[in-house]
Amino acid sequence: MSGYIELHAHSAYSFAVGACSPREMVRGAKKLGLSGLALLDYDGVYGLMEARAAAREAGLAFLPGCEFTLEDETHLPVICRSDQGYSALTGAISAHHLAAGRREADRQNLDALASWAKGQWLVLTGTRAGLLRRVLKHSGIAAAARFLEQLKEMFGAENVAVEAALAGFDGEERLAAQLDHLARKTKLPLVATSAARCANPASQRLADVMTATRLARPLDKIQDDLPACHAMLRSEAEMLRIHRQFPGAVDNAAQIGKDLIFDFSTPVPHLPLARVPPGYSADSYLEQLSWQGARSRYGDPVPEKAANTIRQELKVIFQKGFSGYFLIVKEIVDYCFSSGIYVQGRGSAANSAVCYCLGITAVDAVRHQMLFDRFLTPDRKDLPDIDLDIESNQREKVLQHVYAKYGRENAAQVANVISYRPRAALKDASRALGYDAKTAAKWARLDRKALPENVRKIAGQLQKLPRHLGIHCGGMVLSDKPLTEVAAINSANMPGRTVVQWDKDSCAEAGLVKIDLLSLGMMGALRTAFETLEARGEKSPSGKPWRLHNLPPEDPRVYQLLQVADTVGVFQVESRAQMSTLPRLKPKCFYDLVVEVALIRPGPIQGQAVNPYLARRLGREKVTYLHPLLKPALERTLGVPLFQEQLMRIAKDAAGFNGSQSDNLRRAMGRKNPGEHLADLRAEFFRVMEKNQISPPVQEKIWAQMSGFAEFGFPESHAFSFAYLVYASAWLKAYYPAVFYAAILANQPMGFY
Repeated sequence: MSGYIELHAHSAYSFAVGACSPREMVRGAKKLGLSGLALLDYDGVYGLMEARAAAREAGLAFLPGCEFTLEDETHLPVICRSDQGYSALTGAISAHHLAAGRREADRQNLDALASWAKGQWLVLTGTRAGLLRRVLKHSGIAAAARFLEQLKEMFGAENVAVEAALAGFDGEERLAAQLDHLARKTKLPLVATSAARCANPASQRLADVMTATRLARPLDKIQDDLPACHAMLRSEAEMLRIHRQFPGAVDNAAQIGKDLIFDFSTPVPHLPLARVPPGYSADSYLEQLSWQGARSRYGDPVPEKAANTIRQELKVIFQKGFSGYFLIVKEIVDYCFSSGIYVQGRGSAANSAVCYCLGITAVDAVRHQMLFDRFLTPDRKDLPDIDLDIESNQREKVLQHVYAKYGRENAAQVANVISYRPRAALKDASRALGYDAKTAAKWARLDRKALPENVRKIAGQLQKLPRHLGIHCGGMVLSDKPLTEVAAINSANMPGRTVVQWDKDSCAEAGLVKIDLLSLGMMGALRTAFETLEARGEKSPSGKPWRLHNLPPEDPRVYQLLQVADTVGVFQVESRAQMSTLPRLKPKCFYDLVVEVALIRPGPIQGQAVNPYLARRLGREKVTYLHPLLKPALERTLGVPLFQEQLMRIAKDAAGFNGSQSDNLRRAMGRKNPGEHLADLRAEFFRVMEKNQISPPVQEKIWAQMSGFAEFGFPESHAFSFAYLVYASAWLKAYYPAVFYAAILANQPMGFY
């Protein structure tokens, strides 16, 4: 046994080819006892960050690369030798995508690729769709040998290997002998690969269905197109059996793979430097702006409670070196206001008094006793997200401002992974399994339980897979160096937009800083309304024009309007579900609006949290807790978990989680399929609960509640930001209904109606 390393595998990010996620591929390789894995998805690095993180967790060597599609539609797999090779890879992908545009993005020129390699890539000759086999099939062995010599000249003799991706079926002997002959004749190594497109036999059926879908024919009509070995990850023993004519190919894969291993860390980008006046550092300028804003928001002198909160927050921000980030976000906010564009910070930024003082958010974290730890802790390594809600019809102007200010090479939008929709999954599964289109259309109208088991199973598996990439609703990444050194960039469908090939989780794994510039129609309506009031001479008691941050708090007329559900046009609470809930909840204070915003959402409804909360609020059900240690976290919501912050508090109180562990919990909650990531924290969680003398049955109940809640829990900070817009729009409707409705009409389309 030589420590076999798989040099050629595909994940589900080889769209319509791979059947397993990068994480599943890594786990499959680890389970088979492989020493390492190269993930070579087609024409991109879409799954590399997920695979890298999984490989580190599994203790498996991971080799980055991709498989290029060439101009003649043959393929060229390449593996990076170093961080420099990886930057060359992302540079080559980006340069071609940006030059070719969307339509021709996947047709690379071989000479152009060679100019990027600079000795930092290992080039494989590919499988059935590879250049070598194409030449061998159509022009013979002499032409194939000449082609290999050409590859050696282009990429370097030490950077080319002949790939023997044998399928393990009768009739391969001649091909195997030809490949071995070519390798010896050109003095190149013959390496064994599986060209895997799935992790194990259990996922093979799904991979075959995807092949049938790609070819638009049922499975029973494509047997010749399916690799006879069903290309999946193989153990070393099985690879030796399949390549028994030339077992040295397996040893070569192990040795070459070992030589290719490097610390794949990628160059960690930093934010562009914030512009500060002469004589200031980023810290001192942020401090000045914070206190200047504090005096404007709280009065002069600043109340001691607020002042202490600001000092503590600034201390953490300075300690983490994050001042520049806050200044960049403030610059975007200032640009919006100077351009007459309404904007408000949303999300965990609402937990920060500094963000309130900088004008980033209108939510006063001090007054509402917000949890700053949800936003930023000394243990947190990455920058906190600050989401900005911007008027819908002005957002593109803000995006282009950011592109112009920081440069096209240093700014790009974040991708969003679009998975199979249920109807599309059902259609593809049905067609692949041999059913006609009319039958599939009929099944689409039926309950899933009424479908044939094989169709239902395959359709369910397809829904978990990425189908293509879209653009994140607002995420942008900024860097002080060209992003193409770290990530591959594509042209977007919309002119003037570029997008990295990663979603928000992969961007975070790579160390890219995301700022969300989100579109919200209500911001435009609020601007129109407040500008109208200002033009009419309406002013606040302080003599200043009415704005989001100076509305009178806890106004009884606002709550009277909400209690009778007079909420057509009011942000977030105008749906039928909200209108039916408001008279039962009868909001009497701002925090009731926070609960209302979080309560009527798909997650809490599916998690059956709505009725228990309302029953307890109306006194029809007793407020109970699974354990007394949970009371501090759940008391404000009557023992019913609604917010992610409560989960973090439970972890701290019941399981003794420290800041770092709580941050891992926060990350897990923010990922797709959070239950899978929470499982890694289970052992520590139970250990401390046992130490706290919580009985095993209660431990299980707490964990079940936590796991289920993580799937739908809404961040309290988001709910506060949304609740503030509920309050502002309801205040306008209560006092200035004509202005309010005119503002709504002037900013259509928007809202529920």
